Amino acid sequence: MGLPPATFSQANQRCKTLAKGIEIRNAHFPGRAPIDAYGNGGFRFADMSHRGSLLCLPSGIYGWDMLQGDALTPDRFQKVLDEAAEIEVLLVGTGMELRPLPADLKAALRAKQISSDPMSTGAAVRTFNIMLSESRAVAAALIAV
Repeated sequence: MGLPPATFSQANQRCKTLAKGIEIRNAHFPGRAPIDAYGNGGFRFADMSHRGSLLCLPSGIYGWDMLQGDALTPDRFQKVLDEAAEIEVLLVGTGMELRPLPADLKAALRAKQISSDPMSTGAAVRTFNIMLSESRAVAAALIAV
């Protein structure tokens, strides 16, 4: 018996697409949302969970390729700098412990009129949620713990 030609062709095309592998997209939530929970290497927000670090920006929440101990360099914060017009305060959750921001990163943020405040990730999450509820121009760079 078999499939009609058009249906077989469609099924064949789907098999070819699956054979190429799964398409991985950059994690992005298009909106602002408080962080409901953190720990175990990730975060919960907007009825979703994300494994890894996050950038919480005016344009949305993005997965961020950053681990505890990675260098805090201006290029790692480029997305923040790109949205500087809508950010007054950047909270930097540096992991389990406070790490000072390097001078070059502070200078890059200051040049865009962004005030930066490093703290542990837990403190950054709590502060972000409060400032977000007050409709402040806040962003957060949160290293997963």
